[in-house]
Amino acid sequence: MQGESGSRVDLTFDFSGKTVFVTGASRGIGREIALSFARDGARLILSARNVEALARVEQEAGDLGANVKTILLDQRDVDAIRAQIEPLGAIDILVNNAGVEEVRPALEADEALWDKIVDTNLKGAFFVAQAVASKMAAAGSGAIINLASLTSYVGVPGAVPYGASKSGILGMTRAMASEWAPLGIRVNAIAPGYFQTDMTSVFYEDKDWVERMIANIPAGRFGELADLNGTVKFLASSGARYIIGQCVIIDGGYLAKI
Repeated sequence: MQGESGSRVDLTFDFSGKTVFVTGASRGIGREIALSFARDGARLILSARNVEALARVEQEAGDLGANVKTILLDQRDVDAIRAQIEPLGAIDILVNNAGVEEVRPALEADEALWDKIVDTNLKGAFFVAQAVASKMAAAGSGAIINLASLTSYVGVPGAVPYGASKSGILGMTRAMASEWAPLGIRVNAIAPGYFQTDMTSVFYEDKDWVERMIANIPAGRFGELADLNGTVKFLASSGARYIIGQCVIIDGGYLAKI
């Protein structure tokens, strides 16, 4: 087996000289994680579908001193994934974040909605990981962090396609980890709890829902995007070199209380 080894474990978050690829980086969780890696010295490759929003994040990361490359990428297009990633050069860390959601009762969900969500969140995530893992395998090392969800573990009404995609991410993470660890590639995931983003804002418009949810979160609040950074960077670092195939739930204790 190749990859990280030896007695010294680096417990600092210094990613100088490392190239980090963050998908879905134009807003929300992806933007927050990208800027956090920029603060710790990483070179960044950022992808998204919205050119204007991606350009704004590129500027923000550049202002923090990061070397940044951006690519427009629709994760439903497998040919585009391969064409865009192949020329990128070495990638040390992948944060496989891009995803979409649309709340709709299951009895009203149609094929177009299913394909939009599952093709982006699961199929696209797989082929991005596959393309990046080919580079990591050639280098003998790499870390992949997939974005799962609480819906990987529990059912949420109105989110059947999304929950299916995120449950798939959990299974995909474990299988990838088992297959790619001998190549020096560590694959793990995080499952964010309730974090308000552009994609999830519809839930937070319901004041009764907000009160009920906070009452069920032992931490007594919703997550702040910065709460994700430490776990992601730990999983990307050599400090997590023996952590493989795991999903870290970041939810303020929500699932533990249930």
